[in-house]
Amino acid sequence: MSVLKGVAIGVGYFSQFHLEAWSRLEGAELVAICDHDESRVQEQAKKYNVPKAYSDFTKMLDAERPDFVDIITRPDSHLNLCKLAFDKKIPVICQKPLAPTFTEAQEIIQMAEDASVSFMVHENFRFQPWYREIKSLLDAQAIGSRMHSVSIRTRTGDGWPKDAYLARQPYFREMPRFLVHETGVHFIDTFRYLFGEIEGVYASLRKLNEEIQGEDCGILHFEFANGSQGIWDANRFNEPNCEDPRYTFGEAAVEGNGGTIRLYSDGRITLQKLGQKEKQHSYQHERVQFAGDCVFQTQKHFVEALKTSKEFETSGTEYLKTLKVQEAIYASAKSGLPVRGLTAGSSS
Repeated sequence: MSVLKGVAIGVGYFSQFHLEAWSRLEGAELVAICDHDESRVQEQAKKYNVPKAYSDFTKMLDAERPDFVDIITRPDSHLNLCKLAFDKKIPVICQKPLAPTFTEAQEIIQMAEDASVSFMVHENFRFQPWYREIKSLLDAQAIGSRMHSVSIRTRTGDGWPKDAYLARQPYFREMPRFLVHETGVHFIDTFRYLFGEIEGVYASLRKLNEEIQGEDCGILHFEFANGSQGIWDANRFNEPNCEDPRYTFGEAAVEGNGGTIRLYSDGRITLQKLGQKEKQHSYQHERVQFAGDCVFQTQKHFVEALKTSKEFETSGTEYLKTLKVQEAIYASAKSGLPVRGLTAGSSS
């Protein structure tokens, strides 16, 4: 099968995981990367064996004529960069948050549809190996035929210092919407992946670190269309008691009418059937790159789907459902009331 020729833009903190994954992904290769920081982009091109480096995105697209573009830049740049690629009919995989506002995200997705260009959001949490395994267990009815609840508790512990986020992703401090918009959106999508569409939400959000603009603490309640419920209890201020909080980004319990699946912070999964003791469940996961190598798996899915013309799991139209839930969470937090009816008119 032919190798797809790709280019990428953005060499900030998270780009290291994209570039490393592209360097070992069969079926695709990066031929160029771009960033306004010329010394940094040259350095990264050399590090990951990318043949060319550019400081002008349009020049790179015109010169390389790639089969796809990987956008790894700040959310407020995505609309313009996507438009430049869509106008040239180049498929795009774009990092999240997709855009600063819901309206702008809708505009990006509509542009892709109008241009008939393949578009996928780089939403990688659902591609973490533990969630893929839990999904397989649920599909096999390992804990019954009816789901009761899913709960995830997240404590990253990177948000308590006065200079929080400056060293890694300083723009986090400026986001008017932070915890849910930047981190929680991962779990909204993961909850949808595991349990199906979300019908209603209730949210309480707070700010614990006064040095940042957006919320960094929240308890979110989800009502699924299938009758089950979910909880995401999270803050970025307090520290967990595990060695690496950024491996699984939390611990989870999934309950059904036949028992419980538990995910631990070290990636272990256990099964506990009703009336039985908790037992270790064996599956493959490794501390490779970011969160179980989920960036590699996300990009692998993009390439495979692009080659076979299959639907992306996190296509623009599909991801809009996740963003709709995100908006409902902020509306609920503002009003202090539940927001329901999110699946009204949905075909899913």
